[in-house]
Amino acid sequence: MDTMTIADPLPRAPLRSELARFYRTWRAMSRGSFPIIAPIRATKGLVGIIRDPHETAHVFTLFEALIGPLEATAMAHFAESARGKALLQNPPALIPALSDRAALAALPDGSLGRAYLDFANQEGITADGLIAASDAGRVFEFIPGEDIYRRIGDYLRDSHDLWHVVTGYQGDIIGELALLAFTFAQMGNLGMGVLVVLAATLGPHLPTPIDNEAAEAIREGFRRGRKAKWLATVDWVPRLEEPLDEVRRALNLDDPPAYPVRRVNPGEPLLQLAR
Repeated sequence: MDTMTIADPLPRAPLRSELARFYRTWRAMSRGSFPIIAPIRATKGLVGIIRDPHETAHVFTLFEALIGPLEATAMAHFAESARGKALLQNPPALIPALSDRAALAALPDGSLGRAYLDFANQEGITADGLIAASDAGRVFEFIPGEDIYRRIGDYLRDSHDLWHVVTGYQGDIIGELALLAFTFAQMGNLGMGVLVVLAATLGPHLPTPIDNEAAEAIREGFRRGRKAKWLATVDWVPRLEEPLDEVRRALNLDDPPAYPVRRVNPGEPLLQLAR
């Protein structure tokens, strides 16, 4: 595999150019009746996460209600890049590929697709489960003709569990927060940043506390996100049959980090504030 052909470096540009990208995205999303910050909806999503962190719909509500200027700019980079344009013009059949468990099971040991299947089985998830949660947590609908940023967001959603696999983070509370920190470093979604900072700040009050070791794992997730290639515009379907180790090297990802795996029990609130 040619390691130069599957991903671009993390996009960076002069401040003036980034401001112009943000303005274009903000205008387009405003035309589509899709604000980049919706505080009331964001509060609803955050409260829902605290009450039931296993209800993924609340997570999508928060992230969609707090897109923020950094992710708006990142979306512009996606839409302008050669890889992003190709994904938007010819959307890959990612969900069907991730849903075909027989085909995934037939892939070679050590391949990305087999590793994804193992992850899905371990976590008890399905490829279309995130779509259902996303639809349940959806805050706004674009008007016809202005949906390019919705399509970008959907592609990032559909590939979320592949990001888990290539980064090596499990679906436990620390793994999810570390991946959110990684994703924030790559895309800048304000809701992700708020959730990570809130969890780190209130870590001692969690039913499964975030101690120094866990907090360091989350910080490391951010650092890894800044160091890695840009995962946003990777065409994942042809990667499924490739060795996971080679895909990681191509994405400038080091070996999966060792971190304390901790899970929140079903029905347990995310926070238990001291009285």
